[in-house]
Parts: sequence; structure tokens; C-alpha cells
Amino acid sequence: MKTPLWIPSEERKREANITRFMDAVNARHRLNLVSYTDLYQWSVENIPDFWATMWDFGGIIASRLPEKAVTDIKKFPGTDWFPGARLNFAENLLRYRDDQPAFIFKGETRSSKQMTYAELYDTVARFAYSLREAGVSAGDRVVGYMPNMIETVVCMLAATSLGATWSSCATDIGPAAAIERLGQVEPKAMITADGYFYKGKAFDTLGHAAEVARGIPSLKKVIVVSYTRERPEISQILNAVHYKDFLSEEANLEVQFEQLPFSHPLYIMFSSGTTGKPKCMVQGAGGVLLNHLKELLLHTDLKRSDRIFYITSCSWMMWNWLISSLAVGATIVLYDGNPNYPNPGAMWKLIQDKQVTIFGCSASYIHFLKKEGVSPRQEYDLSSLREISQTGSPLSVDGFEYVYREIKSDLHFNSISGGTDINGCFAAGSPILPVYAGELQSPALGMKIKAYDENGNPLYDEQGELVCEAPAPSMPLYFWNDPDGSKYHHAYFNVYPGVWRHGDYVLMHSDTGGITFYGRSDAVLKPSGVRIGTAEIYTQMEKLPEIADSLAVGQNYEGDQRVILFVKLTPGFALTDELKEKIKKALRENASPRHVPAVILETPEIPYTLNMKKVESAVTNILNGRAVTNKDALINPGALEFYERVVSELK
Repeated sequence: MKTPLWIPSEERKREANITRFMDAVNARHRLNLVSYTDLYQWSVENIPDFWATMWDFGGIIASRLPEKAVTDIKKFPGTDWFPGARLNFAENLLRYRDDQPAFIFKGETRSSKQMTYAELYDTVARFAYSLREAGVSAGDRVVGYMPNMIETVVCMLAATSLGATWSSCATDIGPAAAIERLGQVEPKAMITADGYFYKGKAFDTLGHAAEVARGIPSLKKVIVVSYTRERPEISQILNAVHYKDFLSEEANLEVQFEQLPFSHPLYIMFSSGTTGKPKCMVQGAGGVLLNHLKELLLHTDLKRSDRIFYITSCSWMMWNWLISSLAVGATIVLYDGNPNYPNPGAMWKLIQDKQVTIFGCSASYIHFLKKEGVSPRQEYDLSSLREISQTGSPLSVDGFEYVYREIKSDLHFNSISGGTDINGCFAAGSPILPVYAGELQSPALGMKIKAYDENGNPLYDEQGELVCEAPAPSMPLYFWNDPDGSKYHHAYFNVYPGVWRHGDYVLMHSDTGGITFYGRSDAVLKPSGVRIGTAEIYTQMEKLPEIADSLAVGQNYEGDQRVILFVKLTPGFALTDELKEKIKKALRENASPRHVPAVILETPEIPYTLNMKKVESAVTNILNGRAVTNKDALINPGALEFYERVVSELK
């Protein structure tokens, strides 16, 4: 019998938004749902009713109500959601206009800056007025090449209020990678900044911005925010104007929210691009809004009184997700910089000082803290903190236990997983369920997910492919420059016909209803044909003080596949024969003999995507003699040089 790490109190369950939602479902449909399991089962057996109820519960603002929730739920892909509805995404995020802080911004080396909901509305109105004057209208694209600042959000809201489509990436990615992403969508306007701070240093990005502007001929206007200095020289950037000069000085402007169909393109999100040019996934305004409200209200239990903070950048979909918290009226804390500067306690000091109630981070961040022996509960007042949300990659059992032991014993640890593709989650937390180590608490409401074997049969208590058997509103409308839909179909529907294959390797627990993630299924290792998730290897490596990071890949070898393990060592340690034996013993005893690598090599660096996910695919390609087509998708592309050198040794 498994022992939970945390059980919500009766008071907590009673006060949860999801409890109110269940009451609404019961009243509306004359049901008697009493548990999360009841509610989930109803939500996937009655998908149109679920999303229609969520529309009302989320208080969607629309100038015209939909004729129905969905035209044909069996059409997958290509489902038509909420036909006839007319709404505006930005209007739903700007429904509050009072003196509560909408944003608290903290730059790594700068003091805080705040903006109230009233100030946000006013600033968006002025920015939208100027965008309209510059010729931006519904259907155009506006992009951000920006740090994680309030101005980034202002531009997104102003653009989407006009019906323009938004895309963004952070200024810490190189100009070639930015052009490869943003250039594909042919934007009319771009907001950028003069630089950013990282590890206490200022980085000048005006040269990068100039290169991006030259590389995207469709740009008619480039708005430059002064962040690292006062009013820099910007004449080298084509069509550039200072943010303060661009912002209209008109007083008491009202935002003219364009009323558009539910499926009007809102965001263009980019795939990681590690296997080729980044795919541009077009997502609809209504679908993203409705799904984010579901996840924020029901799974995160976000309330107006909350202060929510996620370590993210505008290259990652968690930025889009976080900004939708405005629709709930919560206060968003934005941080730009290195989360461990000037020390690993930086984020916990911010949580303490700003009274953060909900904090979001990646698995790699938690594993780093654990490795460093950081104990936030001993050094900081975390009395305000009631929830930690975690995503990005699978978190080990030890990682879960560390959170409750060294951060706080009474909080909702909300581990979530989904993807950029759906701008949301397939599996999520529930504030009314217990938390078990190594398990995401539940499938997300309305998401009909299963684990499949290779023949398309559902699996429980065995690892399989994560699939979704029914459509959901935030799935992409289409891919950019994919007129016949072939790229879209190939990405999700070419393995199991009529079923979305997400590309994650998971185990559905029949006893708890929880889900364990094992990493990307395209990174699954198959020595002697037995499927192994790389996360199982990383879990064991995280326990060894000698190992700072690791990467496991499969290499085709003598008619089979062998596992190669690359380890980045903690300073002061060497990869001796004794350490290799210790690694093998840990894997053999705690995982299985199949997990023991054939070769263990030391590496100076592990490659990561811009979203801070390990890049197994690029290294796998190198070791198997295949080309790596898009090094710009990595945050540290130089890391691949080591693997290119070592491949001859492995032959």
C-alpha cells in the first residue's frame, strides 16, 4: 500500500474551486458526482457538456454566444469548437481594472516594479492605439524578442486586442534561432529590448535585434524597450522606435476589442526544433483561453487573492499559461534572470519577500537544489506558499520527497505535464487528491488519455505511449505553411489512426489513478528490444553526489542497440573505474540489468533545448551517423562538438 506524501485537509477540499465546479456540474446535469474520479470520468464521457460548463464557470466574455459546444466531436483532427461565438482573448484577460497589482516585476539586478490592473488596462489601450496607427490589424502577426518583462505582456495584449496573432522568444537565444522561428510567420511588428541581465552581467542585444530586423523583411515597425540602460542609440535597427516614444500619450483611451470567432488564431507556438526547422503550431483564442482557465481555476486552484510566480521565459509555453492568470484577477510575479543568482536561495527570498502563494518551476531546478543541499524551509519564511507547480521533464521520487522534506511539508505539490502543442496539460494536479511520490495526480479534466502498447491496446501498470483518444479545444488549429495538413497529421496521428500520440512514455497506476512520466518516447531505449525510459536512468544518477548531470542514448551496434551513458561530473570528481562500477551497480539494483549502460563516458556539457529539456535526439543522431539539422534550437549548441568528436571512438 502506497503512503501519500500529502493529503489535502477537509477545509482545503471544501474551499477549492474544483469543488464549486463539481457542485455546478451536479446542479446543471442532475448528477451526484462526489470525487475527482467521478468528475474526470464524466468529463471524458460527456466532453461537449464538460467544456460548455467550463465556459460558464470561467465566465467567458463574448459578444455572441456559441450555437453549441462542438459541431462533431468524432472529427479528430479538425473538430469545430463553439461555432458562432464571437470574443476577444485580451478582453477576457483585462476584465479587472482596479488597483490590485496585476504584475510585480523583479529583474535579477534591478529593484521591483509594479503595475496595477487599472494601469495595465490604460497601458494596453495606449499601445494598441499605436499599433493600430502603425497599420496592425486582425490576422497580422506581432512578435516579441524580449526578456520576461511587463512590456512583453503589454504588447501581447495590445496585439491580440486587435485580433493580431502573437509569437515570442526570449532575447537569450541567438539571432539565427530567432529569425528561424519568428521569420517563418512574417510578422508586421516586433517588440524587443536593448539587453538583459544574467548572473549579474548586462548583455547588449541591440546588435542581435538589428540582425533579426534585417532577417525578417515583413517587419514594418520594431519597438525597442530600454532595460539595461537609458535610451540607447537604435538607428542601426531598421524601422525602430523607442517604446516610450511609440506609446500613445492620449489619455482615457478605451481598448477596441475586435470580436472574432472562437478559433481565430491567437498564438503561434514553436516546437523545440531539435529534429529540423521548428514547427509553427497555430492555436485558437477561445481554445487556449478556455483550457488555461480550466487548468488555472480547477487544477491549480488559482484565486483572485493569489500571487502566482513561474520561473519561465517567453520562449516557453509556461509564459503564455502564466499570463492567462490575469483572467482570474490574480497577481503575477515576473522574474527575469538566473534563478540561482546571486545564490540558490534567490527564488525563495523572492517568494518570502513578495508573499508568493503559488510557485512554478522545472524538475531540473528542483534536482539542482537537492544536489546543492539547499533547504529553503530552514532559511526563508514560506508561510505564504501553498502550492508548488512543477513541469518541464519528469521529476524523480527523490525529488518529490525532497520538496516535502526540505521546502514545506504542507503544500499541494502539483506536478503537471502536457506540451507546447496544446498550450496546456494532459496530466495535472488536483487540490482535492493526495500526492504520491513520482506520480502526477491525475489525467486533466476533459482529456481522454491512455497509455497504449505498440498495437494500440490500453495498458495499466505497464509503460506505454501517452495518447489522447478525443479532441480538446486548445489542440492546434493547423501548422503554419502546412496547406494540406500533412505535417500536422504526421506529428500526432500517423501511429494510431484517429488518436493523438503525444510522444511521451508513461505508466498509468491502477491503484492511485496517478501517472508516472518516463521522458520522450522518441528517446526510449531498446536494448535487445526491451523498452526503457531514459528518466529511469536519470533518477538513479541524481542520487549520486559525483554526477552533476547525465544523458542516456541508444546507439545501433552489431545488429542491436546499446545504451551509452554520458555523465557530467560534479567538480572535484573523476570518472574512475570505481565510479563506473558504482553507476552500474546503482542501475542494476535500483532499476534493472537492462538499464546498465554498455559504455559510460565523461562529457563536459549536456545539451539542452531553449525550454531546458535534455536533447537526447540530437546526440542519438550524431552517434548513429545522422545529421543534426537545427543546432540553433539548443541553448548551448557548442555542447554537441564533444559528441561529434567522440563518435569515432564509439565505432
